[in-house]
Amino acid sequence: MFQRARVLLSDPAASRFIWGLAFHWYGDPRLEDWPDPGGQVCFENVRHVHEFRPGVHLIMTEACQEATPKLGDWGVGERYGESIIKDFNNWTEGWIDWNLVLDPEGGPNHAGNYCTALIIADIESDELLFQSSYYYMGHFSRYIKPGAFRVACASNRDSLEVTAFLNPDGTLVTVVMNRTDEPIKFWLERGGSGATKTLAPAHSITTFRMMADTGRPPRL
Repeated sequence: MFQRARVLLSDPAASRFIWGLAFHWYGDPRLEDWPDPGGQVCFENVRHVHEFRPGVHLIMTEACQEATPKLGDWGVGERYGESIIKDFNNWTEGWIDWNLVLDPEGGPNHAGNYCTALIIADIESDELLFQSSYYYMGHFSRYIKPGAFRVACASNRDSLEVTAFLNPDGTLVTVVMNRTDEPIKFWLERGGSGATKTLAPAHSITTFRMMADTGRPPRL
């Protein structure tokens, strides 16, 4: 990603027309069939683009778990959570899924590239099957509002993945994900002015909302 972006952004004739860059999440050897079966996705490459040209907007414009629907697979939701948190923490401004609704085969798809989606529509039973990715995305899209700013947020252990945003209405939104097999107790601290002891259950994602100035829950 960084290598391609650097070529474009280093060209004076081309860069003056570039408002931002779009990228996709594909290439994770842990979850997809790639020639290189090892390694990890390098989310820091998104940050490298920002550091190279801070004024360029970065948007993740396509994500989709391939290889047919994975009904009830909690790992798909966790992949969404990891990608959204780590992309946002590396200066991504927006995150877009590829498929909202597909049929039980992962289509229709003219290329035979069947995928999963947030919602699977079972035509035979007339049911909508909401997948784990639907709920994981909801922890971000429901609570982080347009115009929000990402704020500094850090965890003292790598088993808790976190990000935080300040909404225009003054609410502070913190998303905490635990992908381990064990529950993790931790203190949620707000700017050094107070902390609350809480728990992240095993394989969970939790969104905390509070008023940034008082630390109290927002009024409903």
